[in-house]
Amino acid sequence: MFVDEAHITVKAGDGGNGKVSFFRNKSGPDGGNGGDGGDVYAIFDPNMTTLSIYLEKRELEAESGGMGDSNRKFGKKGADLEFKVPKGTAIIDNKNGYEKEIDENNTRILICKGGKGGRGNDKFKSSTNQVPRFAEPGTKGKEKKLTLILRLIADVGFIGFPNAGKSSLLNELTAAQVKVAPYPFTTLEPNLGVCEGKIIADIPGLIEGASTGKGLGIKFLKHIEKVRLLLHCISIESEDILHDYESVRKEMGDYNKKLLEKKSIVILTKIDLIDEKSIKNKCDILQKAGIEVIPMSVHDFDRLEKLKKTIGSF
Repeated sequence: MFVDEAHITVKAGDGGNGKVSFFRNKSGPDGGNGGDGGDVYAIFDPNMTTLSIYLEKRELEAESGGMGDSNRKFGKKGADLEFKVPKGTAIIDNKNGYEKEIDENNTRILICKGGKGGRGNDKFKSSTNQVPRFAEPGTKGKEKKLTLILRLIADVGFIGFPNAGKSSLLNELTAAQVKVAPYPFTTLEPNLGVCEGKIIADIPGLIEGASTGKGLGIKFLKHIEKVRLLLHCISIESEDILHDYESVRKEMGDYNKKLLEKKSIVILTKIDLIDEKSIKNKCDILQKAGIEVIPMSVHDFDRLEKLKKTIGSF
């Protein structure tokens, strides 16, 4: 099951209490300090591709430090907690919105510091108090509520309305074996493939009103925030291709205006379904609006090869 967002609570370990203790003859204090609590870290796991483990595992806690002991012995330090996330995971502190991201250059991030161990009564002896009968409690470990958001790392992103031919095109360009069918919302989660050394992400179809919560596509737009090239698929069967183009662009902009700044090429799909004159007329509509367009059929080897070269050269 592909899960790209999760909400968890993490807590660092509490510091152990200091010890109140005296030498056998009661001549002086010998209580040791408590151990520090364990810290919490997020770490990169190259084998993970989803956040699904955090659907059930929502509360994570590091080990608390041990209590100090007699003979000035320090308590054991609590074990650190490391929770694993896939590459491209943003870790957001719900309280202040501060965001950190895990990738190959940032593979281990400190999230919460453990509490400090309390001082034992040995640390409180002085010339005026040679027999202190108290020790210091450990401090509490930090606790944070986090949102984890996985953004797929891809070079190229397919976008468009449902049933625009994105999955079929991905299958032909790459070794992907994505389910395709002649009805909307066949793709229920992002799919990846590799073409000319570039990673392509096929994003589930958008519909009008997606940015207000309709349909499936808006929840996956996060996965094209890092791509360098957008391939906007529009079916040649569309009755108003310019409207389809503008509608998808509007939903993208409502989600994140920076997406509109990315390099974009329109792919007119399924051109094998109509005649050459109709194809030219529809291409002209987009080109007159200043939109770069490539007519495409998954059954046309030469066109597929040209598109592969375009992807590889970008």
